Amino acid sequence: MLIRPEKPEDYPAIHSVNTSAFETPAEADLVEVLRKETQPVISLVAEVEDQIVGHILFSPVTLPGFEYLKIMGLAPMAVKPGHQNQGIGSALVRQGLEACRRAGFGAVVVLGHTWFYPRFGFIPSMKYGIRSEYDVPEDAFMVVELTLGTLKGVTGVIKFHPAFNNV
Repeated sequence: MLIRPEKPEDYPAIHSVNTSAFETPAEADLVEVLRKETQPVISLVAEVEDQIVGHILFSPVTLPGFEYLKIMGLAPMAVKPGHQNQGIGSALVRQGLEACRRAGFGAVVVLGHTWFYPRFGFIPSMKYGIRSEYDVPEDAFMVVELTLGTLKGVTGVIKFHPAFNNV
């Protein structure tokens, strides 16, 4: 398995991975909008035998009142159904978090499975007094500090790119 940054020629395969992994094409469409409208974006693919079978995207989010903070949102992350439960998603998350750290981001938020993301250091964001702008279960909206102390004394509501309203 190879994890690498996406290239423009990967876009159709990335769209296919996201449409196959989710019930609707909303996440695939979200990737395309975020790629065009946000910067920086960290977008990685997983290849197995020269086929793209997984994808992860990180895009900037904001915490009003603390605009100086560099925080990324992880969404979406997808692995083709025939390749799930083989460690591909975990490898994408690990390498994606490291790419965010190298890019100077201090934290990452995710709305995700409570049985999956804690293994990468994610904890419920409410432990920091941080909430999602969306009505989601508190334990499913999580955060990981990439730089210790980034979120010390910080509270509020994370704001996502408006394209997330369509997912």
